[in-house]
Amino acid sequence: MLGRDRTQYKTPDQIRLMRRAGLVVADALDAVLAAVRPGATTRELDDVAHDVIRSAGAVPSFLKYGHPPYPSTTCISVNDEVVHGIPGDRALEAGDIVSVDCGAILAGWHGDSAFSVIVPADGEDPSRAGSDADRDLVETTRQAMWRGIRAIAAGARLNAIGGAIEDFVDERFGLVEEYGGHGIGTEMHQDPHVLNYRTREAGRRMRSGLCLAIEPMLTAGDPETRVLPDHWTVATVDGSRAAHWEHTAALHDGGLWVLTARDGGEAGLAELGLTFAPLAD
Repeated sequence: MLGRDRTQYKTPDQIRLMRRAGLVVADALDAVLAAVRPGATTRELDDVAHDVIRSAGAVPSFLKYGHPPYPSTTCISVNDEVVHGIPGDRALEAGDIVSVDCGAILAGWHGDSAFSVIVPADGEDPSRAGSDADRDLVETTRQAMWRGIRAIAAGARLNAIGGAIEDFVDERFGLVEEYGGHGIGTEMHQDPHVLNYRTREAGRRMRSGLCLAIEPMLTAGDPETRVLPDHWTVATVDGSRAAHWEHTAALHDGGLWVLTARDGGEAGLAELGLTFAPLAD
């Protein structure tokens, strides 16, 4: 159903279908995370995601998307690359920050999610990989995403999402403004565009049936970005490292359900004092 603002509001049954697509994305990203290691190429990681999505009877959302057509199943961005990195022959090294963004279409509905991780050295505890500064960047981006998701549940206006993210980051890192979250449903990118920072315009009121992909992008230095000659990869101008996290979330009459989180968002929302609300089958 389209609202007056051209936003596609979903019925409970449609949200359940999006949950199925979201779990395919979760499976693909879990498989990619398990394959992250020194020496693995970004193309090899992309192949892992592709196989999981196809084996589930789904279609990669990103493949052949846009102009020029995107050539891969995932976006894999390393170190100073913020988003939209094209997988290829680059071999990962211990200490690299790797951001993996993945989407899938199942029964006509999309799921979209991303994570960032630091590549551990062989035998290293992944939770201790990289520098303190890099771990702080990755973790702050993850927590900023969850604060943006929590803002959906408040039933406030759209600008509350960007305000929650900006307030949490609080100038500790660069907050990329050129890219943001989006509505999602029968298309990967729908209205509304979701800013990751506060503006004077309050925006539309969030109501039941709204499905949004929330995806903050932070940098260790200046947040100014540039698009590389491949026409897709977005990198920091100053060469500083970046991180990116994303989940697809649905607001319904019973509350908030994070469709691309395997637990429905239970753990992430519980950290912020909020209970997730799945729709009953």
